[in-house]
Amino acid sequence: MLVIRLQRVGRKGHAQFRVVVQDSRRTPTSGKIVAQVGTYNPHSKEVVLDTERAQHYLDHGAQPSARVVLILKKEGLKIPKWVKVPAKQEGKIRHAEKLRRNQPKEEAPTGEASSEPAADDAVAAQAETAPSTEAAAEATVETPAE
Repeated sequence: MLVIRLQRVGRKGHAQFRVVVQDSRRTPTSGKIVAQVGTYNPHSKEVVLDTERAQHYLDHGAQPSARVVLILKKEGLKIPKWVKVPAKQEGKIRHAEKLRRNQPKEEAPTGEASSEPAADDAVAAQAETAPSTEAAAEATVETPAE
């Protein structure tokens, strides 16, 4: 029986895959393939696929792997009725109670909250006194000039 599966190529840490048709008794790393139908780059989600050849092998009974079914479906190929389309899996979040978004909102300590308005009041008080000193300075400057 023939299968359509992904064969890993590329350097360590940067996987790229070939979409190959292979005998089901062989491993993907054996290198013995019937045909290469395309490539898949999981980093950029780029798929290059020979759709006619892939559809030919599907029509003649080649069993696609779960990931290949999703890739073929995304590319618009007609999937036979006997192929099981995998259900979308939900990601599991471990220790959800530790996430920041699930933590209660922290209120500012009373010492910091009271010091901030006091600082604003001091700035406002200086702003009020500053124009009067400027006006007095202008008045002293104007009198000798006259």
